[in-house]
Amino acid sequence: MGTIYGFKIDFWTLWGFVAQFFFLLSFVVQWYHSEKKKMSHLPIDFWYLRIFASVWLIVYVIVRKDAVFLLATVLQMGIYLRNIHLIRKNVQSGKEEIKNLAE
Repeated sequence: MGTIYGFKIDFWTLWGFVAQFFFLLSFVVQWYHSEKKKMSHLPIDFWYLRIFASVWLIVYVIVRKDAVFLLATVLQMGIYLRNIHLIRKNVQSGKEEIKNLAE
């Protein structure tokens, strides 16, 4: 596509920008939910957006052959997945507590 201020701009550069946009969007979602609750809050949507953005970045870094960025993204994804697991586990145990109280 060309260069801008010496930076090569091609399809994969645009792909990387879209991935970064999804990371930004996760913070917008978090900010929105926090404002709505009037307290700091990380909704599960935040974590799903982080996973989605990470998958896009993994594709990008594999194409660009950047081992450092690949390792960092994969390790971060582990944290995102763990948070989703913990949220689901807590929601499930909350449902079981409510069910036990109703019996």
